[in-house]
Amino acid sequence: MVAKATSTSYHEESRVPCCPHLPSLTWQPTPEPCCVTTTFQYLHTSGWYWGSISASEACDALLSRSEGTFLVRDSSHPDYMLTLSVKTRCGPTNVRIKHDASGGCFWLDCGSPPPPHPRTFPDVLSLIQHYVSFGQSPRGRGGDEGGDLKAGPEGYPVQQVAKACGVRLRLVRPLHRPHAFPSLQHMARLAIHRSTDSSKQLPLPKLLLGYLKDYPFHV
Repeated sequence: MVAKATSTSYHEESRVPCCPHLPSLTWQPTPEPCCVTTTFQYLHTSGWYWGSISASEACDALLSRSEGTFLVRDSSHPDYMLTLSVKTRCGPTNVRIKHDASGGCFWLDCGSPPPPHPRTFPDVLSLIQHYVSFGQSPRGRGGDEGGDLKAGPEGYPVQQVAKACGVRLRLVRPLHRPHAFPSLQHMARLAIHRSTDSSKQLPLPKLLLGYLKDYPFHV
């Protein structure tokens, strides 16, 4: 899949250099559908939702990280809620996350023209987990286009991304906010979810089962 993205040297929306510190606009949901409320609850629990930082701040945070490191932040475009920022082999890249309020689903903003039936998810955490899991699978590592993402190389207009020699976006590990490293309880919860798809059937007290249910992801 070809994702609509900008390169390290361009601001996410206006394509100005990412070096200057630019103010960001915070998306204001009014009112919030259930799927949006659930998504933000999950994001705040994850520890790698960075809120209303700008594209340049995301660039700075990811610049020295390894390829595949990512974070989710508020989009600076008023028509979008969230943006996925990820480090590629050519530098940090931003991909907007689209939301359909009527259908209650999320998907990654794709190249022009968009696919007629994009892969959608009930929340942003499910979207992120899908692409992280795909990148770890033999099919994903082999470059299968079925679940892979692409971003255009530096300087390419969005409309040319699909035709250009793209840079693959691999989601490998999240970048936690400073002072927001996960607790031991949350790390144990992630380990359990990585080990089984049926955590609700584990012989655990209801309180612990409820804790696992509150965040049913392994990312």
